[in-house]
Amino acid sequence: MDPDSEVQYVCQVCGYNMVGYLPGQCPFCGAPQEKFLTGEENSARRRVLGTRVNDRVTRLNSVPGIGYEHAAYRIDSDTTSLMIDCPSTFDRSVSRIESILFTHHHFLGACNQYRALYPAKVAIHEADSKNDLCRGFVFDTLFGGSFTNEMLSAVHLGGHTPGFTCYIYRDVLFICDYVIREHGAMILNPYGPEDDTRSGLATLLDHLGNCPNCPVSTVCGVDYVMSYPSWYTKVRPLAGK
Repeated sequence: MDPDSEVQYVCQVCGYNMVGYLPGQCPFCGAPQEKFLTGEENSARRRVLGTRVNDRVTRLNSVPGIGYEHAAYRIDSDTTSLMIDCPSTFDRSVSRIESILFTHHHFLGACNQYRALYPAKVAIHEADSKNDLCRGFVFDTLFGGSFTNEMLSAVHLGGHTPGFTCYIYRDVLFICDYVIREHGAMILNPYGPEDDTRSGLATLLDHLGNCPNCPVSTVCGVDYVMSYPSWYTKVRPLAGK
């Protein structure tokens, strides 16, 4: 399948991609139709910039940025390359990846185009896969809970979205926007059932051993990279720990 075979539209306020249709307003952020560009127009104006987190992990962002677009992350192991979430901009110069794993359905980006280009296998928790925001996107694998394979660990948290899943690769935790920065403080994502999100964070900290000196050393969030001890100190009270 040619990644350009179906017209795609990109909201310039939030970065959300619409596959095969142009909405009257963005179903994610509510921006009016005139705030959209086609995927081709967006790609002509932007590229995807990689910023090293460590020797295996790279942060990916559209440059120039698209509104409050999220960060995605690339992992290059000895045997494979994958993305955690996906950039909003389709950039053919991004090196080949073999799979794309999603924390949740809010940050699908241009994954269907990258899926077609490489091709890459796309996976998301089944509880998020049928949301209206997923219209037009293709998922190769739907998983139903936490899992561990030879590459990484996936911890299903729920809360912010029913299928929200974080990932751990070696000593790096990918938490996306489950916990966000606001005015210098860390807060739970306010969208979704608060009690369930708090419970999900407690589940994660329990999984990590509920200590500041666990094997995880770095946390990669929606718009931040932090040391785990610093992050843990700030978020532990949010989980009622």
